[in-house]
Amino acid sequence: MRENRLRILLSEDKPTFGTRVQSSWPTITELVGRSQNFDYVEFLAEYAPYDLYALDNIARAIELYPSFTGLIKMERSAQAHVAVRAMAAGIQNLLFTDVRTAADAEECVRIAKPEVPGSIGTHGNDAGRAAVGGVLELIKRYEDSVIVLMIEKKGAVENLESILRVKGVDMVQFGPSDYSISIGLAGQRDHPAVVEAREHTIKTAIKFGVRPRAEIGSPADADYYLKLGVKDFNLSTDTAILAAFYREQGGALRQTVTNALRGAVATA
Repeated sequence: MRENRLRILLSEDKPTFGTRVQSSWPTITELVGRSQNFDYVEFLAEYAPYDLYALDNIARAIELYPSFTGLIKMERSAQAHVAVRAMAAGIQNLLFTDVRTAADAEECVRIAKPEVPGSIGTHGNDAGRAAVGGVLELIKRYEDSVIVLMIEKKGAVENLESILRVKGVDMVQFGPSDYSISIGLAGQRDHPAVVEAREHTIKTAIKFGVRPRAEIGSPADADYYLKLGVKDFNLSTDTAILAAFYREQGGALRQTVTNALRGAVATA
C-alpha cells in the first residue's frame, strides 16, 4: 500500500509543505511533484471545474513521486460525495469547509473514516482505482487519511474548543476571507478582529494538539506564523502565480517596448 506522506510527517512531528492548484490538468500536479519541494498538492475542488475522471488522473500524477501525496478541498454541499470519490481515486487526505460546530466536525470524520468497532466512521469497502491490497489495506488507507478543517465562520471560532476535541481532526486552518464576511467586515482580512480570531485559532489548536496550517503567498510570509508556532505551510495557488506573472511581467514587457518606441521617435 502506498504510504501517506502527510500522515507520516504529522506522526513524526515534522513540518509539512504544500501548494494549491485549481487546474485538473494532471501535468500541473506532475510539475509540483517534480520539484521535490512539496509534500503534497491540494486540489481546490471547491472552486474549480472538474469531473470524476480528473480525480483519478490527479491521483495518478501524484503517484509518480514516492514522497508525495494529495489533498482535496471540497465545498460543503457536496463533501460526502466528493470525499468518497476522491479517496477511492487515490487522493489520500481531505480538507472540509464551512465547519461551524463540533457536530459538523464529527460529520467530516464520519465521512472519511472506516466503519470499524470504536470508530464513528461510516466508510465501507470501495472498488475505486485505489482499492488494491485487500480490505485490511483499504481500512488502513482510510484510517491514515489526514482530516483538515477550515475555521472560517464566526460559529467555528466561537465553538473552536469543542471542534478541536473531536477525535480524528488532525489539522485546522483559519480562513480570513470567509470569517470577515461572517462578522460583517467583508474583505477586511487584516482588521484587528480578524487578526485576533486568526491568532486565537492558531494558539488554541496548538494547545489542543491539533496542527494549525497557514496559507501564504510567499516564503517571507512564513516568519509571522513561525513565531506563533506554526510549522505547516501551503504556498500560493497556480492561478495566483499565473495572475502575478501576467500582471507583472506582461506589464514590464509593455512598458519596455513603449519606452523604447518613444525613445526612437524622440531621436528621429
